[in-house]
Amino acid sequence: MAEITPHEIQVRQVTHWQPTFTYSKPGEGGIYTFQLILDEGADEFVLTVENPDEAENIFDWLSRSAVVHFDMSRQVLLFGTRKTGV
Repeated sequence: MAEITPHEIQVRQVTHWQPTFTYSKPGEGGIYTFQLILDEGADEFVLTVENPDEAENIFDWLSRSAVVHFDMSRQVLLFGTRKTGV
């Protein structure tokens, strides 16, 4: 069986995350960033968001999800599984 290198892993678990806000100028919006620590530091990704509503949604989803994964190739956050109809 061939060994899989860390760069071949496309979906990783978000094990830690850190939100930040960078202020720009008065009357202008700032930049929200979410540093995603993947698989206990095996990799990381910085997600940049300009829209405050989108940033709030991402913050809420990350806060409320027991398990979060990140697809590195498609740059997609996967917020665990949930039972339908509940």
